[in-house]
Amino acid sequence: MTDRRPHQHHPQRALVTGGGGFLGFAVCERLRCRGDAVVSFSRHRYPELDRIGVDQITGDIRDPDAVAEACREKDVVFHVAARPGVWGPYAAYAAVNVDGTQHVLAGCRRHRVSRLIYTSSPSVVFDGTDMAGVDESVPYPARYENAYPETKARAEKLVIAAGRENAPMTVSLRPHLIWGPRDNHLVPRIIERAARLRRIGNGGNRVDTIYIDNAADAHILAADRLAASARLSGSVYFISQDEPVPVWDMVDRILAAAGKPPVKGTVSFPAAWTAGAVLETVYRLLRLKGEPPMTRFVARELATTHWFDISAAKRDLGYAPKVTIDEGLGRLAEWLQAGGGQ
Repeated sequence: MTDRRPHQHHPQRALVTGGGGFLGFAVCERLRCRGDAVVSFSRHRYPELDRIGVDQITGDIRDPDAVAEACREKDVVFHVAARPGVWGPYAAYAAVNVDGTQHVLAGCRRHRVSRLIYTSSPSVVFDGTDMAGVDESVPYPARYENAYPETKARAEKLVIAAGRENAPMTVSLRPHLIWGPRDNHLVPRIIERAARLRRIGNGGNRVDTIYIDNAADAHILAADRLAASARLSGSVYFISQDEPVPVWDMVDRILAAAGKPPVKGTVSFPAAWTAGAVLETVYRLLRLKGEPPMTRFVARELATTHWFDISAAKRDLGYAPKVTIDEGLGRLAEWLQAGGGQ
C-alpha cells in the first residue's frame, strides 16, 4: 500500500549569501516559510529580513574569514551573492565572483557543510550567436566580451569540480533574466531607459526568462533533491519559464506593467554593436563613471536568440514553473502601481 501522507520536512540550518538581494531574499523567504533557520550574509542589514525572522551577518564576500565563520554549523549554503552588470574592471568582478566563491567553498569544507547550491548564469556559455533549445552539454566559449560571464564561468567550474569530489556536494543553477516584484536590476533598468530604448535587430529573437518565485523554488528543490541523491553532485541546470518569448515583446510587457508605452524605433545589430565598441573605448580612455549606454555584450544579448532546454531540471529536480508569465506580469504591475521600486 502506497503511503500518500505529505512529506515531512525536517528544519535545516541554511546560509544565504546575498540574502538581502532580489533572488537571495526570495530564497530566504521560502526557507523561512517552511520552518528552516536562515542566516543571511550580506554587506548591509535589511529590515525586511528582520521582519521574516532571518538572522543577519554583515560582511564582505571577499573576506575569507568572515565567509568561513558564516558557514559554521550550517546544513546547506545557497551562494547567491555576485557582482552583476555589464561594465567594470575585471579585477572587481573576479574578487567577488571568483574569489568569493572560493571563500564559500573553503568555508563549507572547513565546517563540513554538506550541500552548496550555487546561482550561476546562462551567460557563462553565451558565445555571441543564437542559442535555441541548447542543453547543459553546450561548451563554454573560447572568449568573452564581458567580465561578468567570464568570472561567473570560472566560479561555476570551481563549484562543479568541488561537487564531483563531494567537497561539498553541489548543484549549480542557471536562471535567465529573473524578474518580478522587488526586482532591483532588470525591471528598473528597462523602466529607467524607456524613453531611450530602441529595438535592436529584427525583434523576432526569442529568449528565456524566469519569474522570481519560480527561480527561488528551483533553488529549494535543488537543495532537497541533492540531500536525497548524492549522484546529482556536480550537476548544472538551466531553469526558466519554459516559455521562450520574443525579447522585445517581453520588454514591452514590462513597460506596460509600469504604465509606459512600448519601445519605438529600431537599430540594426551592426550599428548597435559598433556604438557599443566606441562607447566602451571612450568610457575606458576617459575613465568615465557609470555604465556606457550600450556595450558590445548588451548588443549581442538583445539581438540574438537564447533559450534553453530545461528537461534535466524537470527530470532531476522536479522543477516546473508554477507562476506563468501572465500571472507574474500581473503581480509586477500591482507592485509597481503600489509604489514598488521607488
